[in-house]
Amino acid sequence: MISTAYAADDGHGGGGGLPDPMHQFEIKRLFELELFGFDASFTNSALFMVIAICLITLFTVFAMRRGSLVPTRLQSVAEISYEFVASMVRDNVGTDGMKYFPFVFTLFMFVLVLNMLGMIPYTFTVTSHIIVTFALAAFIFLGVTLIGFWKHGVKFLKFFVPDGVPFVMLPLLVVIEVISYLTRPLSLSVRLFANMMAGHTMLKVFGAFVVALGFLGGWAALAFMVAFTGLEILVAFLQAYVFAILTCIYLNDALHMHH
Repeated sequence: MISTAYAADDGHGGGGGLPDPMHQFEIKRLFELELFGFDASFTNSALFMVIAICLITLFTVFAMRRGSLVPTRLQSVAEISYEFVASMVRDNVGTDGMKYFPFVFTLFMFVLVLNMLGMIPYTFTVTSHIIVTFALAAFIFLGVTLIGFWKHGVKFLKFFVPDGVPFVMLPLLVVIEVISYLTRPLSLSVRLFANMMAGHTMLKVFGAFVVALGFLGGWAALAFMVAFTGLEILVAFLQAYVFAILTCIYLNDALHMHH
């Protein structure tokens, strides 16, 4: 989120009257709620996840409600999105992986819309929080692991035993392979979280420079900020793509045990 980037100190800033670049990531309770002793309050993070789901649903329903042979612009965008993810699944998982296309498509669109919503000033970037990205990555990790055992049974454990390795080196390599496999959700979540958080922090910092340097000195910072905003939009798309394509690769490992 790029909130208050163009304003003076909002009361949460540091010295010199500049806004705090980390304040934009603060989770705020909108509705207090406690269930069975747990804090289940509806927060700004939950609000933007609901908004993302509503936008994706409205987009797909309205884009395909007629299904014209000559597509409208909105239908064309929906068809391009569909074929983009379908090609990703076919190329990385194979035709038998198309049964998981609805999940991969939903995941890609959800992360993409959350990333893009965060580019709008005064909004909130849900994917800048490690707890959100890790929850998604952990769900993918558990799902893929269950698919692997469901398809191959105990033989799925052979995935951790590299082919053609001398017996004496097997214990060490198996441990390395298991650790590498278990770190998948961590690397998947940190990659998305770190990129979104770092980019939005930079935007906030340079937004503060524009204000602090004034009319004469702020032009360089403003020009950089405009260029960096364009780069951030590209990063927002690329991170959704990377998140989805790594999910496809993990699915391929579970289905085909490619090492």
